[in-house]
Amino acid sequence: MDMLKVSVWRGGADGEYRTYAVPRYESQSVLDVVTHIQRNIDPTLSYRFACRVGMCGACAMTVNGVARWTCRTHVAKVADGDALQIAPLGNLPVVKDLVTDMREFFDKWARARGRFVPGATRKDEFARVASNSPERVAIDAGIECIGCGVCYASCDVVSWNPDYLGPAALNRAWTLVKDVRDQGRLERLEAVAGDAGCHACHTHLSCGERCPKNIVPTAAIAGLKRAVALAVWKGEL
Repeated sequence: MDMLKVSVWRGGADGEYRTYAVPRYESQSVLDVVTHIQRNIDPTLSYRFACRVGMCGACAMTVNGVARWTCRTHVAKVADGDALQIAPLGNLPVVKDLVTDMREFFDKWARARGRFVPGATRKDEFARVASNSPERVAIDAGIECIGCGVCYASCDVVSWNPDYLGPAALNRAWTLVKDVRDQGRLERLEAVAGDAGCHACHTHLSCGERCPKNIVPTAAIAGLKRAVALAVWKGEL
């Protein structure tokens, strides 16, 4: 039987790689490899997963230097010969082994005002937004984000500037800025206009290249830059 030589990060931020021999199978995912190690070789290995079918994003890890969903990544497409290197997501604190602390990722969503602010009450008529309106089309381009953190882990700016809100939080902010029902537009634009906001993006495009949902956060960030500039010109900010 063919074998894979799998180097897996063990420990915390100051840990090290440990190598395991794992049987290689047809149509084998990287998550299958990690699961085999945990269930058959080393039960102390810590990692995170849930749905296994690309719906939750919990299994995101760094595979051969690239942030990926491990459940949807086939070994045959990423292995360097028979070698794999698996590490936790970058730009996030390591809890243990392949598990990262996602709190700062989601805290930045909150800082970017990534929460819908309603204006209508239950007594008002149900809001109707045309599916082909420019605002709705702009929202559709970014609404499928599931918060997996792949874009955040791939962002060079986050590596340089830990305060940077990051592509996922800014993408979320943009979908709400374009929502005609939302009442928090100006507060949201003010939140993303600072030094750690949309203007810190250097447009390296790594976020869009790595996004498993084919979202392009840099397009959303460019939209925020224009919206902030227009609000300043109008004297709203």
